[in-house]
Amino acid sequence: MYATITRITQSDERGASMNIYVGNLSREVTEEELRQEFAAFGQVTSVSIIKDKYSGQSRGFGFVEMPSKSEGQAALTGLKGKTLKDRTLDVSEARPRTDSRGGGGYGDRRSGGFGGGGRQRRY
Repeated sequence: MYATITRITQSDERGASMNIYVGNLSREVTEEELRQEFAAFGQVTSVSIIKDKYSGQSRGFGFVEMPSKSEGQAALTGLKGKTLKDRTLDVSEARPRTDSRGGGGYGDRRSGGFGGGGRQRRY
């Protein structure tokens, strides 16, 4: 029974991590610099600055994951409105990702573009 309790506690600790959205980043900010800003408030699990697929340049936002919700909350409070490389950071708890992303140029058309039902056949 003790092992079960331990396992539940561990999963609760892992589940209590916080993913933080960081917006309005300067293109010059590195993941290491962002990690250092958040490390002042606690342990940082991961940092990722989102980059353009073709140019490799920063898109101006990223995500920081902290293992403790309380440390994440402290970072939100402490960094909201802070200036980093001449840009005021926009910091908030990240929303869960949805599958309703914008897709390609044609959307999800399955009809082939003819639209009509064609001639009905009689047997």
